[in-house]
Amino acid sequence: MSGKRRTVDSLRSQRWYAATDMRGFAHRQRTQQMGLRREEFLGKPVIGILNAWSEISPCHAHLRERAEAVKRGVWQAGGYPVEIPVLSVGEVMVKPTTMLYRNLLAMEVEEVLRSHPIDGAVLLGGCDKSTPGMLMGAISMDLPTIFCPAGPMSNGQWRGVKTGAGTHTRKYWDELKAGRISPQDWVDLETGMTRSIGTCNTMGTASTMTSIVDAMGMTLPGASSIPAADSAHPRMASACGARIVEMVFEDLKPSAILTREAFLNGAVAYMALGGSTNAAIHMIAMARRAGIDLTLDELGEVALRVPVCADIFPTGQHLMEEFYFAGGLPALLAKLKNFLALGERTVNGRTLGENIENAPCWNDEIIRSPEKPVVPLAEAPTLAVLRGNLAPSGAVMKVGAADPALLRHTGRAVVFDSPREMFARIDDPDLEIDETSVLVLRYAGPVGAPGMPEWGNLPIPQRLLAKGVRDLVRICDGRMSGTHYGTCILHVSPEAAVGGPLALLRTGDQVRLDVPARRLDMLVSEEELERRRAEWKPPVRPAGGAYTGLYREHVLQADQGCDFDFLGGPREVSEPDIF
Repeated sequence: MSGKRRTVDSLRSQRWYAATDMRGFAHRQRTQQMGLRREEFLGKPVIGILNAWSEISPCHAHLRERAEAVKRGVWQAGGYPVEIPVLSVGEVMVKPTTMLYRNLLAMEVEEVLRSHPIDGAVLLGGCDKSTPGMLMGAISMDLPTIFCPAGPMSNGQWRGVKTGAGTHTRKYWDELKAGRISPQDWVDLETGMTRSIGTCNTMGTASTMTSIVDAMGMTLPGASSIPAADSAHPRMASACGARIVEMVFEDLKPSAILTREAFLNGAVAYMALGGSTNAAIHMIAMARRAGIDLTLDELGEVALRVPVCADIFPTGQHLMEEFYFAGGLPALLAKLKNFLALGERTVNGRTLGENIENAPCWNDEIIRSPEKPVVPLAEAPTLAVLRGNLAPSGAVMKVGAADPALLRHTGRAVVFDSPREMFARIDDPDLEIDETSVLVLRYAGPVGAPGMPEWGNLPIPQRLLAKGVRDLVRICDGRMSGTHYGTCILHVSPEAAVGGPLALLRTGDQVRLDVPARRLDMLVSEEELERRRAEWKPPVRPAGGAYTGLYREHVLQADQGCDFDFLGGPREVSEPDIF
């Protein structure tokens, strides 16, 4: 970013609007066709409000109203706002997974920004894949951009007990299967657990990702912590609209903000929050778009230095609304100063250090210092990167969500090749499985599923639940919801569908997990594995839709971020011709 302020005449939108030829006439004419006066748009920066609103996405259901708040800010600052819908990749309705469509959203955002007369963008999203997907597209286009997070839903309670979306769904489902709550209790939970608009109120993938992006400098400071239903949320959206106009004149682009140090700042926030394992994939993908080679091992190294300091479900005991009232992300970052690169620029034009310098903390139990963490670092870092002959390119697990007794464990593998097979057999009394077994689901990865669904929080057999068992070692080349818990090893790479070692594992093999040593191995001789490898054939899968075919052909593995192989950055892409 240069220190010189840009003029309106130099903005890309003026190639459409300022020309005196026939095409310029047509652009101005068609804009006036929509009822705008010439004075309302001509000679002003054009701000694209890319909106992931959808009536089938409760996380984003309020974003139509937030777009109006953004517009207020844009008009106030002298810009011309245009709202443009983009793909709403909101959990839970999209099958097999919104992860399949993250890259499609990224492509759409990039091309929408490129093909329209837009000078700067406000991105409205927040559910799990919308944050990285929208940022990936904006990073590739590299126009001035602010991310406006959808915000977490309000706190939930059931019979006086805090209930976190997703986290308690799984816990109470196990209690229902074990006969400890009634079917009517289950209906009551369904009706009352999620109380408002917004993303999950736990430190699931949604709040993990918006917090990471906040720490990286791509939101207004602390925007990720504001609850969706709070009046501070539309005020924040309006402030995004006002600020983006200034960013356009300053020419403050993602490339000036998203340095390697900024990504590492995001990683520090990720670990201190006890964030979702999914963030490892998304951070690598976003960094790749920015031309930065961020690796799983680097994230694992940050996890070994930064303990969990936010007491939030599923690792802790509180919910996002309480985190906000305790001071939110700025308060947490202020306690993590020694881990952060404080000189990194953010979207408000100030450095990260300046933004958090006087950030107050109102509850030192919810937002703790590294010296008094929620979980001692030696016991349970947020992320463990495992390698071994089952995962030569890496696998991940959320240590704080696991049963400590299972962190070193050897057990007999019980292997399933599809969720359909698993659910058909998991409660079969003839299934040979006990509390020492290692439950495995494969062919759930980027190519295999396709799209790497959140299938990795594998179900515990009903007869084990009845005995009081609430955790098993579980292994999957798919993902797990960030709201869930358990000793789940995920993102096994290479995945089974491309011939990774997981494809060679058989029921009855011994599997050894050693989290302190960061190892995941099957205790099978190399000679036997070579014999199985020679016999292995990839499973025949239905072709799926046109986009699914493109996805399977070009998606990278989990340790590389699951972006498409042809979309690394930065890329040389020309501006559209205007004739």
